[in-house]
Amino acid sequence: MRRKRTSGASIIEFTLAMLVLVPLLLGTTAIGLNMVLDLQVVQLARDAGHMYAKGMDFSQTGNLTILTDLGSGVGMSSTAGQGNAVVVLSSVLYVDKGVCSGFGLVDGNGNPAGCTNYQKWVFTQRLTIGNSTIHTSNLGSPVTTGGSAVTLDATTGKVNPASQEATNSGDVAVFNGLNPFVVAGNLDQLPSGQVLYVAEAAAKGFVMPPYATGAIMYSYTMF
Repeated sequence: MRRKRTSGASIIEFTLAMLVLVPLLLGTTAIGLNMVLDLQVVQLARDAGHMYAKGMDFSQTGNLTILTDLGSGVGMSSTAGQGNAVVVLSSVLYVDKGVCSGFGLVDGNGNPAGCTNYQKWVFTQRLTIGNSTIHTSNLGSPVTTGGSAVTLDATTGKVNPASQEATNSGDVAVFNGLNPFVVAGNLDQLPSGQVLYVAEAAAKGFVMPPYATGAIMYSYTMF
């Protein structure tokens, strides 16, 4: 009689346990996959920034192929507007007296005159690779329309002519976050004319509702 009363209890217990264990397993899997993806995005930003700072021209097909191969794990494509990832490469320059002087925008006493972007960060190049709808740069972007439009080289993304860096307000970059070269409001430890190379990488996260909603993974490096 005792055996008849307890028969089937293990099946019920197993079923109840699965109601907890299956969601737990799925959630752990989704979180784990997104952690791996996040690490891949960090590595992509680091590799892209290192190569960019070393002078690699990603407007060249061969170099572009190298970058997209590095980003294949996060779904990066070399075709504009395609794929699940984007890399935004920016080179920025701080406009000080030396830069103004280099463009001849100083008065007789060596003070900036007509140097619109004096004491501001400006773009010297902007190159976007992959799907630009994934994420926009945290540095902003050179204005390419309107009265203060900046002229960029269609192939390399370089500001051309370079004098716009000092005179065109549409070329100003905005650091959304900590600027490591400003201390108490003043520029610190950066030689005049030094260009900073910034690589930003972003990719769509793994999707498994309701555990993972495909949030954007983002990372940047600065050299």
